Amino acid sequence: MHSLLWDRSEDDVNKAATTTTIGDMVAADFRAAAVFEHFGIDFCCGGRQRFDDACRSASVDPAAVASALDALGPSTDPANDPAGWPIPRLVDYIVSTHHTYARVAMPLIRRYLAKLIEVHGTRHPELRRVATGFDRLCTDLEHHLFKEEMILFPYAKELALSADAGRHLPSPFGTVENPIRMMEREHRDAAEELRTIRELTNGFVAPHDGCTTYAVCMEELKRFELDLHRHVHLENNVLFPKAISIEHGQHAN
Repeated sequence: MHSLLWDRSEDDVNKAATTTTIGDMVAADFRAAAVFEHFGIDFCCGGRQRFDDACRSASVDPAAVASALDALGPSTDPANDPAGWPIPRLVDYIVSTHHTYARVAMPLIRRYLAKLIEVHGTRHPELRRVATGFDRLCTDLEHHLFKEEMILFPYAKELALSADAGRHLPSPFGTVENPIRMMEREHRDAAEELRTIRELTNGFVAPHDGCTTYAVCMEELKRFELDLHRHVHLENNVLFPKAISIEHGQHAN
C-alpha cells in the first residue's frame, strides 16, 4: 500500500482510508492528483472528503484506487512539491502558473465557442448554453483572481513573513478564514459551472460531425478544467490551511 495510505498493518491502512482526506493525500504527493482525476474523484473542492467516502461518491472501488496510488512509488523530488513550499513561493507559483494560464485560456476558448456557434449552432444548440456558462465562469473568475492577487494573497504573504520575524500581524478581516471561506465558495461555483459544461459536451468530446476547431475547443475545455482542479487544490488544501495555521499559532502566543 502506498505511503499515502500508510504503509503499515492492514488495520492501520483501514484506519487511514477512513480518516485521511483526499486533499491531504494530494498535498502529501501531488502525483496522486492524476490518479484521482483518472477515477473521477474530486480532490479540489471535494478535498475534505475521506478516502473511502470520496471513492464511494465517485462509485469506484477503493482497492483499485489504492492500487493505482501504490503504483506511483515513492516521490523522488520532494523539493519540487508545492506542498512543502513557504507561502510566498507558493503564492508566486499559483499566480505565475495557474492565474496566468487562466487569463490566456479564457479568451481563447471564448473565441472558439463563438466560432462553433456560428458554424455548428443550428445542429448543436447546446453550444449556446456552453458559451453562456463559460462566459459567466470567466467573468466570475476574473473578479476572483483579482481579489486573490490584490487582497488575500498579499496578506497571506505578509502573515507568513511576520510569523518568521516573530511579529504578530493584525487581521483586517477579523480572521483570515473569512476571505478564505469566500474564495472557497467561489471555487465551488466555478467547479459547478465547469461540471455543467462537461455534461453538455458529453465529457468535452466533439460530436461526429464536428470540425477540427470543435475538437480543439473541447480539448482546451478539458485542459482548462484539469488546470482549475490543480489550481483550486493548491489553494484549498495547501495555501489556505497554511495561512490559517499561522494565524492560529499567532493567537496562541
